[in-house]
Amino acid sequence: MSQIETDAPIVSFRNVQKSYDGDALIVKNLNLDIRRGEFLTLLGPSGSGKTTSLMILAGFEEPSSGDIVLEGRSLNRVPPHKRDIGMVFQNYALFPHLTVEENLAFPLKVRKLDSLTIRSKVARALSMIELDKYAHRYPAQLSGGQQQRVALARALVFEPKLVLMDEPLGALDKQLREHMQIEIKHIHKQLGVTVVYVTHDQSEALTMSDRVAVFHDGEIRQIDTPLGLYEHPRSSFVANFIGENNQLNGTLLQRHGETCEIQLPYGERVTARATNIGEVGGAVSVSIRPERVLINGASHDSSNRFNGRIQEFIYLGDHVRIRMEVCGNPDFIVKMPINQLDTHLREDDVVPLGWSVEHARALDPI
Repeated sequence: MSQIETDAPIVSFRNVQKSYDGDALIVKNLNLDIRRGEFLTLLGPSGSGKTTSLMILAGFEEPSSGDIVLEGRSLNRVPPHKRDIGMVFQNYALFPHLTVEENLAFPLKVRKLDSLTIRSKVARALSMIELDKYAHRYPAQLSGGQQQRVALARALVFEPKLVLMDEPLGALDKQLREHMQIEIKHIHKQLGVTVVYVTHDQSEALTMSDRVAVFHDGEIRQIDTPLGLYEHPRSSFVANFIGENNQLNGTLLQRHGETCEIQLPYGERVTARATNIGEVGGAVSVSIRPERVLINGASHDSSNRFNGRIQEFIYLGDHVRIRMEVCGNPDFIVKMPINQLDTHLREDDVVPLGWSVEHARALDPI
């Protein structure tokens, strides 16, 4: 995919707002450019505005104000079936009385394509999802994963400019959901279609997306690559919502260029990257990812070094989470590969631990 194709916005939200009662805003002044060919995920907790934004783009909801532009054309008065947008729902929304083949042919017949073209496109779609042998089965005769693949193919079969997916994997079990994440990612890469995907599952968003827009209280709090969101959160909300995070709250003592010093409630001092902070004397939150914390001898050269009491070991197969009491936080987590765990450690042991300045980020408190 060329840089030009990637960067050219196919959709633009311009000052879009949505209220159902004329008072409370579900979506607040949304400005968002969706790049052509990208996989963009709208991520956030329930009620954050992500699904409403998707429904406005699909045409199932009308914005209270603002405009949505698709390839230079306003969509505000364009009905859903004329937007040239494919849609995949969580409940699949397949026609139960139609076979797989007939379900895939339906959007092509609606667009009045000739029978030869329909057969060709359906055959190609069946091959793409590897369900050629199931063409004459009905949805009830398929597994959940197979039904989801049919729903995906039906959204893609008429070659739309844009495909919207609303929590499409929510009804699947964990193993199948993870398998479908990879399948959807591969299909997106193969076809180069623009995908806008809604989920509340942060691991799903990190796995599949080119960019992720994190929604909270009707607004995008940060939009970035998965790596950028995880390693460089711009707020405590994003740091806590994306991945696992240790948070230490304190008071800003001083700032030295790109770093700052924070005093914690029991007097400890932490040096961190000054990512998003206010004035000296104000409240600040320090974010440290669990896998960045070193314990025992490995912490010897850490610029931030303290003692912590081991509360609990949580074994998760390939890695272990150690819950500790650190600097007054009783739920401070250290994560390490199982083969690096010191087997002599026990609950209630007090051990040194630490982390570098680079891996501590000073942020606005929630």
